[in-house]
Amino acid sequence: MSIGIAPPGFRLPGATRIGQVSLQVSDLSRSVWYYERVLGLHVIQQDTDSASLGAGKDKSAIIHLEEKPGARAVPRRGLLGLYHFAVLLPDRAALGRFVSHLSEIGERAGMSDHLVSEAIYLSDPDGLGIEVYADRPRDTWAIANGQIAMATKPLDVDDLIAAARGERWSGAPSGTTIGHVHFHVGDIEQAASFYHAALGMDKIVWNYPGALFLSAGGYHHHVGTNTWAAGSAVATDEDARLLHWELILPEDGSLDSAEQSIAGAGFTVKREDGFLSATDPWDIRVRLRSP
Repeated sequence: MSIGIAPPGFRLPGATRIGQVSLQVSDLSRSVWYYERVLGLHVIQQDTDSASLGAGKDKSAIIHLEEKPGARAVPRRGLLGLYHFAVLLPDRAALGRFVSHLSEIGERAGMSDHLVSEAIYLSDPDGLGIEVYADRPRDTWAIANGQIAMATKPLDVDDLIAAARGERWSGAPSGTTIGHVHFHVGDIEQAASFYHAALGMDKIVWNYPGALFLSAGGYHHHVGTNTWAAGSAVATDEDARLLHWELILPEDGSLDSAEQSIAGAGFTVKREDGFLSATDPWDIRVRLRSP
């Protein structure tokens, strides 16, 4: 069964995945403490004004923090830029352990069942949005008119906790990754011109109110875009914000094709230290690289 709408030209390889997210925070020590205590990550490398954190025994960082003292917290309405980044746990049992952990430490969170996944929503000390989630098996995802069926429904918390079989949370396990990123944008069609036509992602869900979800390889989404904060200002260097996010392409030759596609669509793309760098219309920067 056909899923999604392919881009008009270059199409990202199916094995494309999200890499690291880099965030600007106002207080490095406070943020490191939060990501260790709440998300169960550990510091891989740290200096006076930056830190990189990973999960379990994995040696690669999934979150990089850079301190800018005085950076403004994200306002309640949000800014154009990051809505949330999403930490993907390896399985449902890990998410059940995580939910129990949040209760034990008294951390409040939002919770939703999206049909394709179960998700927990948090905000870090600067108001940056975080989703922690686990996917349901792909063969259970429903397809309707070429779109993967997604929704926002109440989460069955008791059933999720039961999946942990009484095991306690001991930190984010190995294999934890960044599963997707989701952005506040000013216009869905402009977002599509960058993420679909230029970057080469398939449109996956386009009937969700005020939103467009895109991916490579038939995933439910690697990128979400929404206009729920339309009219807000674009996040600037004075704000806590996303500095950039990574897209990892499995084939070296795909970087050349991606560069040609992005430039051909009228967006500026640069080669920097082995990766490509491009920004969408709201100054959201993506770095493309090979493993």
